Amino acid sequence: MSWIIWLIVAAVLGVAEVVTVTLALGLLAVAAVAAAVVSAAGLGVPAELGAFAVVAAAGLGVVRPIAMRHIRQPPPLRTGVAALVGRTAIVIQEVNGQSGRVRIGGEEWSSRAYDEDLVIPVGAKVDVMQIEGVTALVYPRE
Repeated sequence: MSWIIWLIVAAVLGVAEVVTVTLALGLLAVAAVAAAVVSAAGLGVPAELGAFAVVAAAGLGVVRPIAMRHIRQPPPLRTGVAALVGRTAIVIQEVNGQSGRVRIGGEEWSSRAYDEDLVIPVGAKVDVMQIEGVTALVYPRE
């Protein structure tokens, strides 16, 4: 009958894991399920506690650190033209809805205004909103 108690403990820990997302409570829930299996086999309370302790220690000591390393990986590195989106540029030739030129870092780019009705004067700072082919779509900084 103690296997039912272990399953209730596992369910409570499982729900708590969903709420907290710590990975620890979920692994303890798995340990409680292992203890329930041992209990259902009729091996006694010491074996149940031993199974719970071994599975919990293995989960928290081995599985959780590996899982946390995979979760905390750095964001993917943006390269190429994707790395230019969000950068600041300087207008070197008036930018409007059809044409213009900006300097992004040390490079000159053809550009046009992100909002086609805007006219951005020379010397203005702009943000690169998008890259279409070899044209930077820019919007004035405010």
